[in-house]
Amino acid sequence: MRILISNDDGFHAVGIQTLAKALRDAGHIVTIIAPDRNRSAASSCLTLVDPLRVHRFDEYNYAVIAGTPADCVHLALNGLFDSKFAERFDLVISGINHGANLGDDVVYSGTVAAALEGRHLPLPSIAVSLVGRKHSSFLDGENYFNTAAQVVLDLLVKMENQIFPPNHVLNVNVPNLPYSELKGTMITRLGERSTAAEIVKQKDPRNADVYWIGVTGEPLDESYGTDFYALNRDCVSITPIQVDMTAHKTIATLKGIFNETV
Repeated sequence: MRILISNDDGFHAVGIQTLAKALRDAGHIVTIIAPDRNRSAASSCLTLVDPLRVHRFDEYNYAVIAGTPADCVHLALNGLFDSKFAERFDLVISGINHGANLGDDVVYSGTVAAALEGRHLPLPSIAVSLVGRKHSSFLDGENYFNTAAQVVLDLLVKMENQIFPPNHVLNVNVPNLPYSELKGTMITRLGERSTAAEIVKQKDPRNADVYWIGVTGEPLDESYGTDFYALNRDCVSITPIQVDMTAHKTIATLKGIFNETV
């Protein structure tokens, strides 16, 4: 397959380089275009008021200077390459993220945003994250990126049969364990986190106030069927998500309130 990969941890992150090597070793044609630095939690931000500069390492490896994950995939699919490469991608994979993208995380996630930019391709895009025991947005200790890479390779075998609908993203979260210790795969819905911790206020060396965003909230809904539930049981979680954020169940209620007659 012709695969474009990106991330929000930056071009040189261990996760994306591990994924690229695994995909290439398996015979896939892989192009990396990723931010030149960590842009975690950038969501679907596009850079509109400044020009973007791209550093080319070679034909298949690019870093976007100060770009966001969404910038990277948008460029790749909308004119960065000359005509002979214009339609060379079958699939976008974003990751392997250094930490969880569970529940509410997808609202902020640059990893998921990069995958969402690839939604118009023939196959659903994949966002893949490696999740530690605390389900946080960072990893510590020994990290099994090779496990997540193998999970992606397993999934691609199924995707080659084109049984999945396009215009979707498969949000894949993989326990930070050796591959042999995974307990299986669950198809899940997004869970829910509690409110994030309060901001941390500090002083800079010039005695001005500075603020740090608080750490991610703890799981609130980790009931059966959620992504949190799967990870709690050492299972891979695959959650299909889409761009349509319409609250469909509320439409009828609102029509009644506003007496819509048209």
